[in-house]
Amino acid sequence: MSRAGNCHDNAVAESFFATIKTRIIKRKIYSTRNDAKAEIFNFIEMFYNPKKHHSHTGSASPAKFEEAYFSELYTV
Repeated sequence: MSRAGNCHDNAVAESFFATIKTRIIKRKIYSTRNDAKAEIFNFIEMFYNPKKHHSHTGSASPAKFEEAYFSELYTV
């Protein structure tokens, strides 16, 4: 970890949370905490992990990257 104010160590997390804020949470008021949790969970599991491509994983979705990683790991 770097010093406070240095954004290089958490750029991926910051990008992820910015995406959630702009696509899901922005200008929404949830009636219950469980409604908010369910919508965020659905966004992560139904869109972000299986479909969204990321430059830091070689333009693969997190699900495909993880699948390739574990298949390579177990074949060695």
